[in-house]
Amino acid sequence: MSDPHKNSDAKHSTQGAYVTGGEFTRDTNYIEDRVVADVDAVRSAPREESSTIGDPRIAGLTAEAQAWPVKAGRYRLVAARACPWAHRTIIIRRLLGLEDAISLATPGPVHDARSWTFDLSSDGRDPVLNTEWLQENYFKRFPDYPRGITVPALVDIPSGEVVTNNYPQLTFDFSTQWSEFHRPGAPNLIPENLIDDMLPVIKRIFTEINNGVYRSGFAGNQAAYEEAYDRLFAALDWVEERLEDRRYLMGDHITEPDIRLFTTLVRFDPVYHGHFKCNRNKLTEFPNLWAYARDLFQTPGFGDTVDFDQIKAHYYVVHEDVNPTQIVPSGPELENWLSPHGRDTLGGSPFGDGTAPGPISVDEQPPGANPLKA
Repeated sequence: MSDPHKNSDAKHSTQGAYVTGGEFTRDTNYIEDRVVADVDAVRSAPREESSTIGDPRIAGLTAEAQAWPVKAGRYRLVAARACPWAHRTIIIRRLLGLEDAISLATPGPVHDARSWTFDLSSDGRDPVLNTEWLQENYFKRFPDYPRGITVPALVDIPSGEVVTNNYPQLTFDFSTQWSEFHRPGAPNLIPENLIDDMLPVIKRIFTEINNGVYRSGFAGNQAAYEEAYDRLFAALDWVEERLEDRRYLMGDHITEPDIRLFTTLVRFDPVYHGHFKCNRNKLTEFPNLWAYARDLFQTPGFGDTVDFDQIKAHYYVVHEDVNPTQIVPSGPELENWLSPHGRDTLGGSPFGDGTAPGPISVDEQPPGANPLKA
């Protein structure tokens, strides 16, 4: 009997796509178009430099980038629940209440070298974009697009063309450019008085943790792996210490760095510890980080967007270089995500002057394993 999780199309195998020898280097060249509230102002502003982490203060565009107008209902966010970079957009969209303004398409977790497909739909096509493969939306705009077909991707519904896949800036723009469509009580995830201190934290989290697990998992030799491993755990030790006396990374309330860290932490024990050989400690063995992760998981907008089945299927099946058998592990157990975290003794509140989002809609509930559904 065939395994429905496996990719059996040898022609489009991912072998050789992830582990290419030596140190893993992420391609950070993205489509840097922006969807903005004032197109004319952004087009006339001074040229901006590209950034691997984004910047909520930028006023203009990078070289060759275009500005698109904010308009409710015009764009569709394609964000696989399995992917940590896409997962952060799902969380922030939900926290800000942008569900009615920006629709959501969630590709399935398992794909081949052609990348993400809309196989979770009954007919295998996205009901809004009417495409089977996300690459179709990339090719509609760039017929010879030479880079990876990545998520998250914001797609222009009328034309079916991808607008941007520049995830570092996309979530900042959700906060700054889409404010007209934020829900009442939407939290301020990028307080102006914290930005100067926030960006170095985001930079270190991206470089050493978010991307650090991949540098470990996709290392092509022992030396590259050991260097990546040491850097990753040095950064995790730094965050563990930082969270000793503050509830969240920047103090008393949730800000964007917390979301960027959470999507790596929630994948750590199910995937990164074993699959990527990040095995000095499990998340559950970091007292502060584990309590912090549970605090966020139990906060509306975080845990209710997690699908552990899709997370595991993606990594263990797609990364044939790392796991050629494509066997997906059964564990770990998930009930401990709901255990008391005790972080409220540090004071603060998740959303500051804002409020929690309401219950997640039935249409957007993750279909797979999640202890909140028990």
